[in-house]
Amino acid sequence: MGVRAFNWLVVVCLFSASIFVSRADAQEMHGAGSAWLTDGRPNAMAVEAVEFLVNADVDGLEPQDYLASDLQAQLRVLLDSARPDPIGATAFAQRLTLAMSRYLNDLALGRVTAREVHHQFDGAAPRVYDAQLELQSALDAGDIQSAVEQARPTFPLYPALRHALAQYRELVGHTAWQTDLPTPAGKKLEEGQQYSALELLRKRLVALGDLPASAPSSSVYDVTLVQGVKSFQRRHGLTDDGVIGPQTLVALNTSPAQRAEQIALSMERLRWTPLHQGDRLIAVNLPGFMLYAYEIDKQGQVRIDVEMRVVVGRSLNHRTPVFDEDMRFIEFSPYWNVPPSIARGETIPALRKDPNYLQKQQMEFVDSAGNVSTTVTPEKIQAVLNGQLRIRQRPGAHNALGAIKFIFPNNDNIFLHHTPSTHLFARDRRDLSHGCIRVEEPVELAKFVLANDPEWTEDRIREAMDAGTSKTIRLKDPIPVLIGYSTVLTRNGTVFFYPDLYGHDATLRKALSQYKGLQ
Repeated sequence: MGVRAFNWLVVVCLFSASIFVSRADAQEMHGAGSAWLTDGRPNAMAVEAVEFLVNADVDGLEPQDYLASDLQAQLRVLLDSARPDPIGATAFAQRLTLAMSRYLNDLALGRVTAREVHHQFDGAAPRVYDAQLELQSALDAGDIQSAVEQARPTFPLYPALRHALAQYRELVGHTAWQTDLPTPAGKKLEEGQQYSALELLRKRLVALGDLPASAPSSSVYDVTLVQGVKSFQRRHGLTDDGVIGPQTLVALNTSPAQRAEQIALSMERLRWTPLHQGDRLIAVNLPGFMLYAYEIDKQGQVRIDVEMRVVVGRSLNHRTPVFDEDMRFIEFSPYWNVPPSIARGETIPALRKDPNYLQKQQMEFVDSAGNVSTTVTPEKIQAVLNGQLRIRQRPGAHNALGAIKFIFPNNDNIFLHHTPSTHLFARDRRDLSHGCIRVEEPVELAKFVLANDPEWTEDRIREAMDAGTSKTIRLKDPIPVLIGYSTVLTRNGTVFFYPDLYGHDATLRKALSQYKGLQ
């Protein structure tokens, strides 16, 4: 084939894949493409690569985005042909190179960026990954599988989600979901009551692993089924009381296909969520209302040192943003500087209704020079509204921030803090704050943060928290803090699902629907 004809073929192949590449990139791809062929036919590496593309869905990706069916059909034709087809083989090799490059890039970095779905991960350096370079290295080494494995996120949660995805996809079409569970009489089902769909309920709980396969059938909603439902409720962020009410029924009727999609969305998000930031990290999962402080050893294994419930921003109008920054300070016995929005919307109306509110809440006016006043006058109220005065709450038992504040400077002024309203941690749904995050066990978190500073013993931490005098310390070793979002997590082989609290899964789903793979 002449040089002009060959160059034209390359242009056609690149255009058909809807990707613009430079002349240097095209030459590099041509070099990579030749590695897929031996004696003019696709070789074992080509067969293996096409197999990876066909099975891209095991990683939550879409095989059609990588020309999987077309390449598989081309491969069969070329392998079954009585004689080599140089033109067809070259076109196949070029398309396979493009498809594998896109596949490896999507596997490593995701199909959309964090910014596209309102996640602001600016604190950590983004993962550096060159799909073309990695593919070429794999072809030179004759090892495509290693390239695929290295492209996948390395955080332990990813392979666990990959396993969960396979489990739930196996359940698609299972007879336990042949019809929805009906609404119980009286809108809820309690132990000892009769229910027309008990056998379907039992079958569904067994399929999900919440009930042993040996669990016998029953004519009433007995204690065995109740225990199975409690297990299910714990895994879905519901009150584990064993009562099947509206929320539990909705969760029970969510199909395996819907759960598989939820897992795939969480896997996509893991590709650009910076969970590897040094050897220590504090992560908050907003939909799960949980904080995890963990260390990563030299083998990349995660050891969770602290785990606690948190209260996060209200989903309606005070959503906690998704971002990452370094924790640099701790403030013991903190002042609470009332944000202007809260002052205007809550504090000022309370002062107008009851001038003694300022004293009751141990609050004070503060001007730009730091001068303090506790006398309430119409002029001072107006000065607050005009931004000339601010209101702050003194340290003490009434302080909204409790006895300690963990500071990681950020544009949204979000921080972690203690709270006197400890009863809120007993709730299942804990989106109750104005955006900042309240922690259930502040002493344990402080011990983790200050673990590398032997001067800060637990006794000293508690003493500083109870001092009643504000004291801020700078951390010797800043700790990355990740405010993240995942509606699926796994722990010790158990899969947990959470509601899409802020609608970020829906936003990600929409963004992915607009993703254009290879054509």
